[in-house]
Amino acid sequence: MPLIWLRVTVLFYAVGLLYGLAAVSRPCTWLAKYVVPIVGAGMIFHFVSLAESAMITGRLSLTTMSVYDSESLLAFLVMLVFMIVYAKYRTTSPGIFLFPLAFLITFASAIAQQPPSLDTPIMRSGWLFVHIATIFTGYAALFLSFAASLLYLAHEKALKSKQPTSITSRLPALSVIDDIGYKALLLGFPFMTFGLIAGSVIAQARFGPTWFFDPKVVLSLLMWAVYMVLLYTRWNNGWRGRKAAYLATFAFLIALGAWAANYFSVLHRFPAS
Repeated sequence: MPLIWLRVTVLFYAVGLLYGLAAVSRPCTWLAKYVVPIVGAGMIFHFVSLAESAMITGRLSLTTMSVYDSESLLAFLVMLVFMIVYAKYRTTSPGIFLFPLAFLITFASAIAQQPPSLDTPIMRSGWLFVHIATIFTGYAALFLSFAASLLYLAHEKALKSKQPTSITSRLPALSVIDDIGYKALLLGFPFMTFGLIAGSVIAQARFGPTWFFDPKVVLSLLMWAVYMVLLYTRWNNGWRGRKAAYLATFAFLIALGAWAANYFSVLHRFPAS
């Protein structure tokens, strides 16, 4: 049943994908009116899928996670962060990027088989739960900041050229977009920090001091450092707008590299099926 509910979720998220694609080419006001409740309904099925998976295994599925499970959880957190932003700013603009992202990640997870369980005690510990839950929340917030950065750069370019496109003409003010990106960073940084701390505890217990040289760990620490620089420059140097958008984009690219490192990392090698 968890896989069935996940595939139902894909159908709802496909509406978000259509919204993102339509917004690139032309205004789609009628779809913008209904896309949030539709993907919201998909989130309910998504949550049911995650919850039933936990019930079937008899413990939190975070501790028996394959690469496909992790993709499903990450997609849900991306949508959850979007909904939080929507509740505050009442704009679907970040969804132009986040909806297709959530659809693709969920689709990849839905076509995969269910994973076997991991039997190592450390992998069933609370530390792993904290690590995965917090680090993924940090990822989701960083994705939102990246989406806001792209919207900011596109909107700024359109305003300077005085030739608004179908997308930029419907975007909120630059200050609002910038604030969304900043609040996403503030939300995600503590989660990213706690996630790395919990992960280091697990790695030290299981692998000893050699864990620090794993490529996944190196890229994750680099991502955290850029994340911290982002916040520092905004707090102390007053970086806003384009500079912050470029730095957020750079942090997102490092995050993609850190995520891709799961496939060749010794510490983070998830079950494949």
